[in-house]
Amino acid sequence: MIAVVDYGVGNLFSLSSSLKFLGLDCVVTNRKEDLLAADKIILPGVGAFGDAIRKLNETGLTDTVKEQAKLKPLLGICLGMQLLFDKSLEFGEHEGLGLIPGVVAPLSDDINPQLKIPHMGWNRLEIKKDDPIFKYFKSGEFVYYVHSFYAKDCTESVLAVSYYDVAVPGLVRKGKVYGAQFHPEKSGDAGLRLLKAFAEI
Repeated sequence: MIAVVDYGVGNLFSLSSSLKFLGLDCVVTNRKEDLLAADKIILPGVGAFGDAIRKLNETGLTDTVKEQAKLKPLLGICLGMQLLFDKSLEFGEHEGLGLIPGVVAPLSDDINPQLKIPHMGWNRLEIKKDDPIFKYFKSGEFVYYVHSFYAKDCTESVLAVSYYDVAVPGLVRKGKVYGAQFHPEKSGDAGLRLLKAFAEI
């Protein structure tokens, strides 16, 4: 069973619909017991980092997520991926979960000012390291992004990148913890295949 963490800032319907389409047993939950019982955990998220980490802390699930990430596969999606890092520089400085070394920084500081922010739309995902999550996925397939901040100082954890003037870490991993900056649940068949592979890890 896959537990999708509900802490008030996730696009839960499309994600749970994608998992159910794949025939996967999933529960959208804010209950500690469900996270403990799950085989895998997905941490979604949209919006601002500071607001999201505050809401996650308010659920009382932060420590549970950290503990369970050592025991079973966990996938952070979009803002959920950014929460996995040490800190974010979005509207100040905010401490993250510290599950993957690195910092979340504004894209606007590092790209051509003529490029639009947020980085929104389809982009190729180029595989840099082989991993079981790519079991059904080929390098160069398109995935869907919506974000204004991106992970930096995390080279050792990067599995795949997309280019938006700079190399944007699209998929990262440390131990059992995965992060996807793009939205697999909005990335058509390619995204579904990534979710299917994650479920089989």
